[in-house]
Amino acid sequence: MTQTPVQHPADHTPASAAPVARKVPKERTHHGDTFVDNYEWLRAKDSEDVVEHLKAENAYQESVTAHQEPLREAIFQEIKGRTQETDLSVPNRKDGWWYYTRSVEGKEYGIQCRVKARNTGDPVADWTPPAVEAGVELPGEEVLLDCNVEAEGKPFFAVGGTAVTVDGNLYAYAVDNAGDERFTLRFKDLRTGEMLPDVIENIFYGVSFSPDGTRLFYTVVDDAWRPYQVKSHVLGTPVADDEVIYQEDDVAMWLGFDLSSDRRHLVLSIGCSEYSETRLLRFDDYDAGLSTVISRDERVLYEAEPFLLDGAERILVTHNRNAINSMVSLVDPAELAKPLAEQEWTTVVEHSDQVRVNGAGVTSTHVIVSVRKDTIERVQVLALAGLGTPAQGDPVEPAFDEELYTAGVAGSDYEAPVIRMGYTSYFTPSRVYDFVLPTASQPAGELLLRKESPVLGGYSPSDYVATREWATAADGTRVPLSVLRHASVSRDSSAAGLVYGYGSYELSMDPGFGIPRLSLLDRGIVFVIAHIRGGGELGRHWYEDGKKLHKKNTFTDFIAATDWLAGSGWVAPDRIAAMGGSAGGLLMGAVANLAPEKYAAIVAAVPFVDALTTILDPELPLSALEWEEWGNPITDPDVYAYMKSYTPYENVGALPYPKIAAVTSFNDTRVLYVEPAKWVQALRAVSTGSEPIVMKIEMDGGHGGASGRYVQWRERAWDYAFVADSVGAVELLPGAGLK
Repeated sequence: MTQTPVQHPADHTPASAAPVARKVPKERTHHGDTFVDNYEWLRAKDSEDVVEHLKAENAYQESVTAHQEPLREAIFQEIKGRTQETDLSVPNRKDGWWYYTRSVEGKEYGIQCRVKARNTGDPVADWTPPAVEAGVELPGEEVLLDCNVEAEGKPFFAVGGTAVTVDGNLYAYAVDNAGDERFTLRFKDLRTGEMLPDVIENIFYGVSFSPDGTRLFYTVVDDAWRPYQVKSHVLGTPVADDEVIYQEDDVAMWLGFDLSSDRRHLVLSIGCSEYSETRLLRFDDYDAGLSTVISRDERVLYEAEPFLLDGAERILVTHNRNAINSMVSLVDPAELAKPLAEQEWTTVVEHSDQVRVNGAGVTSTHVIVSVRKDTIERVQVLALAGLGTPAQGDPVEPAFDEELYTAGVAGSDYEAPVIRMGYTSYFTPSRVYDFVLPTASQPAGELLLRKESPVLGGYSPSDYVATREWATAADGTRVPLSVLRHASVSRDSSAAGLVYGYGSYELSMDPGFGIPRLSLLDRGIVFVIAHIRGGGELGRHWYEDGKKLHKKNTFTDFIAATDWLAGSGWVAPDRIAAMGGSAGGLLMGAVANLAPEKYAAIVAAVPFVDALTTILDPELPLSALEWEEWGNPITDPDVYAYMKSYTPYENVGALPYPKIAAVTSFNDTRVLYVEPAKWVQALRAVSTGSEPIVMKIEMDGGHGGASGRYVQWRERAWDYAFVADSVGAVELLPGAGLK
């Protein structure tokens, strides 16, 4: 690392002038190519110079956007005014208790509670959640964790996992007070309310008790922030003695765990985006150690769920073996001793080019399958009776009446007669359903609506319109778009527009309700979500056509979506903004270089804009895990050259850049603040445009920004006010807004 000269660039910088970081040239050479990086010194997070520079960036941003403060406040009040602040989740049954969360007006965080469940012998009645009212305590209600008390005096607060023993006596919870996604685990005896002396520092997401409640499993990350160990803590013993159940040394593999649905196995999941490995630990034969389902050497991407079928041990495998969109098979564990090519697997859900199988799980009576068809995620259930035989029944799918929606399993319990489902669409607030699993007397099952999140302020879904449109990419590929607008917007080419995208890691931008977005629609902004390649909306090939040496399809698809909007008749082409975050921030940087003239403004949140520098350094957080997404530029000169040709930081040029806001957090461990810090300096140094380029940095936040809900609302209001101001859409449409 180049030594940072002692200098304070912010000392004499007036708030109205953009901070100019000094240039400290540092050469980066790979495959015979040398890149001179003038701003790498900003990586020195502990440097007083760097902190002063970041504060100067914030001061400049505040100066440039000060006139947006009334609009920010208005949007914040609209979000607040539509949100029922005193609210609660639908209770979720686990073993003998109902668990739920209360949120209280004026408080930033939720309060986790529980109440005893009944067992009357009527299964559906016993799995009908109690009616919980805001502000009314249920008889026997226990507070497990008041997050407001835990967060008091802390700069940041997030819960990374909770667990309760089967008998309901012990509670474990993991807390992060920095935003760096490293958690401290504590234990509480729910019978007495007393804290146990056991405290485990620096763990990652996910905690589970063993079925007998004597030990707790947790995950640890390495120096690159990659989860690489699953450990076991025996209550009452020194943490230093905790057993490493498994350690994954391949820097390109991610490690996680869960308990099988019937809680007979610990299931370790090891994998990257292209292949995986599952290892099982039987609780009734703990000392026998781990067994492997399919070795990673077979290069199969799969998930495995062990369970009992008619009393016989079986494994349900969701896999891509000869099936790009994945399928579901049933395997006798005895088969696993044979070479893979000789194993006999029974098909449960066959492969389809039109249907992507995302995963499968089991209850004591059914297999639950998550699939994606026509961009939409759906849930199907199959009875265990006859599974994998000619007598296997047809799948049953809960039916919904909207064209664009998202329905997914929100929770299931092995013995339950119902599965909990979440449902939402662009203009239907989140709903919680229980789907009664099909029986002989009720072969279609039954959807029971448990709750629809209330939206205040006179909200009416009929005020808004969502349609599916298609853009045509340069290579002729049709790219799906979700186009959202207020019903009163006229198609006279005068409105403003915003195009939003992500396009990486096979993540799909599924339909979902968002209160903050209404504030943009109410100002006449036509909101387009571009379902570009690199995401998962149209199956596995849609993802593979937007990764590695096909990554540029992601960027050109987004520009095609922008061109569709510009020519749609809805908007004025000079009133279009773009927004994306994380890998979607890389997308923002790429389209800024490719087509700056098409956008009035770009908001890039926690943007991965210096991707090549990051991925070339395997010591940096999560770098090695990125090789399966982007390729490995360290070993492959073609990957290096391809990435070098699109990564935003290396490709800034003498271009008329629009207004740009890079929004980041000092403690983000996924996309380091240094990436946008370097990027905005490079942009300002060469832009031929006159528009301001600003960086907003949250000094106490992580990858998701700050932690409290009010603070998060203000952050969203900042982003949306920047967009609305930039495209000249600050006034509410007649009759729109809070009622």
